[in-house]
Amino acid sequence: MQYLHHPDRAGPFIGVLVDRWNRKAFLIGADILIALAGAVLAAAAAQSTLPTWLILAILFLRSIGTAFHTPAMNAVTPLILPRDQLARTVGFTQAILSISYILSPLGGALFYAIWPMEGFIALDMAGAAIASLAVAAVKIPALPAGERSFPAPFLEELAAGYRALRAHKGLFTLMATGTLYMFVYMPINALFPLMSTMYFGGTSAHAAAAEIAFAIGMLLGGLLLGVWGGFRRKTHTICLSILMMGTGLAVAGLLPRRGFIGFAACCLVMGASGPLYGVANVLYQEQIKPEYLGRVFSLSMSLMSLAMPLGLLFSGALARKFGINRWFLLSGLTILTIALLTWRHPAIRAIDPKEPAPEGRQIS
Repeated sequence: MQYLHHPDRAGPFIGVLVDRWNRKAFLIGADILIALAGAVLAAAAAQSTLPTWLILAILFLRSIGTAFHTPAMNAVTPLILPRDQLARTVGFTQAILSISYILSPLGGALFYAIWPMEGFIALDMAGAAIASLAVAAVKIPALPAGERSFPAPFLEELAAGYRALRAHKGLFTLMATGTLYMFVYMPINALFPLMSTMYFGGTSAHAAAAEIAFAIGMLLGGLLLGVWGGFRRKTHTICLSILMMGTGLAVAGLLPRRGFIGFAACCLVMGASGPLYGVANVLYQEQIKPEYLGRVFSLSMSLMSLAMPLGLLFSGALARKFGINRWFLLSGLTILTIALLTWRHPAIRAIDPKEPAPEGRQIS
């Protein structure tokens, strides 16, 4: 049952398949699988009451599609883009996602009132078709035969991906601190609505306003990274992101009960920090060989998905005992400590030294 909700925990195994087979096919297949799963769920809902087992099965299939799509996308990105544009691409991608977070609820509410269920199925399928055709039209260079370690026993390929990451001490440490960061931060997502309603005494409209402020922050942060590209030393951009998140949480935890406007401003800052942290992916894309990227990104997804439920259990107990606002403050202070650790750790500092990066890797 745990894997039913978190198939990304099988990510390292999925990463082997992503690195072994055609990544374009994975991208197209994942989009189609997600769309078909949604179509089955919508069609079943139109016919009768949905059984619980069917909802869980559909969620499992959609999560499997995401578990394949995300590492495959991250693995092919450095093959089709100039290396000096990777960080900017992360920024603009996050900006586009934030627009969907803002417009999707509004559009969903509007279309739900005027469209039948079949309209939503058609819209979902059309989106998958457009995405698949776009991926099919992009030329993705194949890895040179000499760079591939296949065929080999499955577990040996899995171990090879881990060794490729472990050989980069700084990246391995960065992934470890990132997992700790997600352990502290991700449970906050579940507490945002409660902070708006229970602590500040707001309504569902206040909770929605906080979420919209966060999404607007993501939009602004993505556009900033897209135009700016981040610091020359990418680890500085990552530290800035963690610092902004920790500061936003800590300040939110100190606000009085009538300080909802200040909380919305903190949400804006926290949202803006998200795209900046995406520069961590660029470091993996630059310094890990392309034939191992699927496994490395899948391992990262698995660690993050494992950190989320553990962090939620831990934070839920403390939030009930000490109060939601105090947990925000404690989380913020902990994340600020993680930012300092990331900033000062010798292995992380050595990932991208002070000297100018070679041509094709510099982001200014």
